[in-house]
Amino acid sequence: MNNVRIGIIGVGIIGKMHLEEYAQIPGAEVIAVCDINESEARRAAEKFGIPHVYSDFRELLKRDDLDVVDVCLHNNFHAPVTIAALQSGKHVYCEKPIAGSYRDGQAMVEAARETGRMLHIQLATLYQTETLIAKDLIDSGKLGKLYHARSNGFRRRNRPYVDGYGTPFFTNKQTAGGGALYDMGVYHISQMLYLLGLPTPLRISGQTYQEMDMDKERRKQSGFDVEELGLGFVKFEGGITLDIMEAWAIHLGSMEGSSIVGSEGGIRLPMFVSNEVKTPFSFHSTVNDLDLDSTFDMDRMRLRRERMYLNHDAYQSSQKHLIAAIQGRVPLMPTAQLALQTMLISEGIYMSSKLGREVSAEEVIEQSQSLSLPM
Repeated sequence: MNNVRIGIIGVGIIGKMHLEEYAQIPGAEVIAVCDINESEARRAAEKFGIPHVYSDFRELLKRDDLDVVDVCLHNNFHAPVTIAALQSGKHVYCEKPIAGSYRDGQAMVEAARETGRMLHIQLATLYQTETLIAKDLIDSGKLGKLYHARSNGFRRRNRPYVDGYGTPFFTNKQTAGGGALYDMGVYHISQMLYLLGLPTPLRISGQTYQEMDMDKERRKQSGFDVEELGLGFVKFEGGITLDIMEAWAIHLGSMEGSSIVGSEGGIRLPMFVSNEVKTPFSFHSTVNDLDLDSTFDMDRMRLRRERMYLNHDAYQSSQKHLIAAIQGRVPLMPTAQLALQTMLISEGIYMSSKLGREVSAEEVIEQSQSLSLPM
């Protein structure tokens, strides 16, 4: 297969993680990096053997030897840079969430459609082993008719910057657009939407909170004006429902993992706390009038598929999937559509919390405003 030539815009913490991943993927060739901090860009280029360095992303986009541009910037910079990259003829891989607002995400999806380029959003949970198993169980009919799902995400006290990691850019609306829902909820909500078959949201209700104590000086420095806890309830076409609980910080020891239930069975996904599995993947059904609670050897299943199935590497990570899709080995998963629907739901929770009532998806779409920042 031909190498896929990549340019990366933004080499902060996330950008460096992307570079580490590309270095392990056969066929991925990063040939240019860009960051407004040119010295940091040069350090990254030297470490990873990248020949071309830029401090202005527009200059990087002038290159005609790039297949894809990887956008690793803060949320409200996603739309302008992504749209410019698509219009320059490149495919785009963009960090989650798709943007800082539904309006901006929609503009990105429309630009991809108009240019005929791929738009791929980083949704890492789609490639986890438990997601693959859950999708197989659902597609084979083991759950029957799906009717409800739960999206849970848990951190006990791990808010960016104010609890000791990350930067203030994560904690204020001007650069991030939102808090826990945009930072972590995007993974869990999009995972549920994928397993449910990407249903169309109709009505959304929710509430957001910022109640727990934080260091006063860090609060002041960060301008912390986003939620640490987001709660929601969504009604979809076809009668399916979804409830959401996403916590950056909450006084609980742990929470159960996300779940989906159907007429014939149910599944509960693992809950990870500090990278440790607190609750395992489980499948629940009835056999001969007996209630059955099952667990699986997920590692053995994954190993078997990696050895036996053609192109299974394309479903090992978001970046491996991107490379395989550009090479034409697999169709691109609908990550842009999943990320956009996730943004619609999250923005609906914010609107519902502000207005104190349930809102319609149409209201969210009509009232969503661009939060894009100029570069």
